[in-house]
Amino acid sequence: MIEESFVLGGELPVRRLGYGTAQLTGPGYWGPRGAARDAVAVLRRAVERGVTLIDTADNYGPSVAEELVAQALYPFPPGLVIATKGGVVRTGDSAWHVDGRPESLRAMCEASLRRLRLDAIDLYQLHRLDPAVPMAEQLGALDELRTEGKIRLIGLDTVTAEQLAAAVESTSIASVQNRFNLLDRDSLPLLELCEARGIAFLPWFPLGNGSLTADPVCTAVAAAHGATPGQVALAWLLHRSPVLCPTPGTGTLAHLEENLDAGAVRLSEAELALLEAGQETVPEAGQEGAAEAGQESGQDAR
Repeated sequence: MIEESFVLGGELPVRRLGYGTAQLTGPGYWGPRGAARDAVAVLRRAVERGVTLIDTADNYGPSVAEELVAQALYPFPPGLVIATKGGVVRTGDSAWHVDGRPESLRAMCEASLRRLRLDAIDLYQLHRLDPAVPMAEQLGALDELRTEGKIRLIGLDTVTAEQLAAAVESTSIASVQNRFNLLDRDSLPLLELCEARGIAFLPWFPLGNGSLTADPVCTAVAAAHGATPGQVALAWLLHRSPVLCPTPGTGTLAHLEENLDAGAVRLSEAELALLEAGQETVPEAGQEGAAEAGQESGQDAR
């Protein structure tokens, strides 16, 4: 039985299948993707469909994605959790650098609060650890912001299991974000630590940046469910671990509907074993899954 929800930091319940906003921005996460009305429609539809976790970042655009979230959803409905990130400074199309100095993290957080029109950010995630700044100083800055009531929970992005183990010795960590999908399981040790600690794992590139939509095993399993390969890839994550909370992103309503319908796909033990092993044959019998929906380019938001 798949758990449909997860309680972030022991405080904030969310549906495990959320929505990420990076694809509301242009190539290289620079500038807007298209008309603001289209992004607003996607965000509002996500919430209409029951999404309760919106994941964004200050450097998506930069600033564009956060502003669109506020434009579409403010005043935020009760129970909607807004997660954002700071610590990365985007300077151009696919150009960026890390800045984890305490004064910079404070300024980034306060700017996000203004753009999102929030008094407190539900989940504030350090987008990258800055190797030039001691981890204790970076986490200390976030702890101060939490003590001041400007953020509720702290998360980390792109860390090792060893780094997470060190971080939880300094402060409470509610979530991590690392790349993890059916074809890329390098972060399995991190996932296992998250499971042991009750920490949410928000996998980025849950569709393998499009590669999983053409995977023969996903395609075969999808055919047995009347689903798409992307839906199977997302369903696998939901089956794989109760702490995995994928937030696939898209800029189109059709692809949003497809992604969210993945929550209805129920994979059998035999199908899960085949997907894990990467085999190319599937059992003839398969439970009915989500109906096939329109497919975007196959990329997923970061």
